[in-house]
Amino acid sequence: MSTFLGMPTAPAARCDCRRCPWYTDAEPAVAIAPLCSGCNSDCAYCGCARTDCRACPIRCGSRTDIDAWMRDVGGTLEFDDLTVTTPLPATMPAFVPQVDGSSVAELDAVVRWPAYAVGLRRVFSPRTHTLYPRWSDGRTAAEILEVPQGTLTVLSGYGEDPLVEAFWTARHHDDLITRIAALRFGLVLAPNYSIYGNWPRAEHLINMRRSLIIAAEFAAAGIPTVPNLYWYRLEDLRRLTDWVLETGPAAVAVNVQTVRENTNWQNWTLPGLHWLAENLPPTLVVILTGLSRQDRIETALELFGDRLVVISQNPAQYALHGAVMTGTGRQDVHARVPDAFARSVRFMASLLPHGSVTTRTAA
Repeated sequence: MSTFLGMPTAPAARCDCRRCPWYTDAEPAVAIAPLCSGCNSDCAYCGCARTDCRACPIRCGSRTDIDAWMRDVGGTLEFDDLTVTTPLPATMPAFVPQVDGSSVAELDAVVRWPAYAVGLRRVFSPRTHTLYPRWSDGRTAAEILEVPQGTLTVLSGYGEDPLVEAFWTARHHDDLITRIAALRFGLVLAPNYSIYGNWPRAEHLINMRRSLIIAAEFAAAGIPTVPNLYWYRLEDLRRLTDWVLETGPAAVAVNVQTVRENTNWQNWTLPGLHWLAENLPPTLVVILTGLSRQDRIETALELFGDRLVVISQNPAQYALHGAVMTGTGRQDVHARVPDAFARSVRFMASLLPHGSVTTRTAA
């Protein structure tokens, strides 16, 4: 653990960059690791005078309990102590539909798809902070979903902030990660922790590290794990890319489920994806979760080619209303749920003509 004068290093209070051990131009007496170029000018929490920090969802250097948070993330904001080197399945379809976990056998009876994903909120309860009973009865994920033997099951570990925060807090209780390992998912996309544009820079740095910590913990439990990459600045992309090059994960994932507006897609997601496409190893599998629009899928395909995997819950959502996805958008055809689901899955898969990706094992 990195320490300064016997205390865990922490972002400077009152966003005082010159006194922050993570600032690139910090005073020599406090400099530890120059990984941050300074405050977030768009931060809406600058000058906060709250005293009940434990009730605040935002982590910053001025928190009265910031030392506890720094201990919780290992006393550092660097990445070099974290690795995720579990192998991936030998092959996986280029498109994986995400389902809600119910009646999957009925869907599969029509489409006969080789892989299905299920979201974290279908497995982990935000109320009890443990696995739902059906995921705790000793069966594997494939048995619970009632899919044929050999079907790839994927846990998409993403969710709204309260859910993933609860998972972070509860993950060491009741052997939660070990119990997920016992479900024998073929692949787990590790939870990601949010980076919003109006948050303090310290929150960004802590959450990038938390996303990699939790991926490393899944991998250490023997779970085939893919770490999630989130960023806010170019320096974040550089650090994450350096980490990938140094540690060699078998794949990386980017969660774009919340990127709905074109402005966010154009200003944040797309520039970052271009950077990753140009700087990640050319054979590294890249999993994008939440893509549904045809133009965005085509753009991602141009960037990543036959190493791209797309996971989307839109076919299942549309099917619940008898609707299907087509080249001209949603069409309400009043079809049976399994039939509508199958049509949408096949359409989205047709946008990814490579069909499947052959993955590599860890070195």
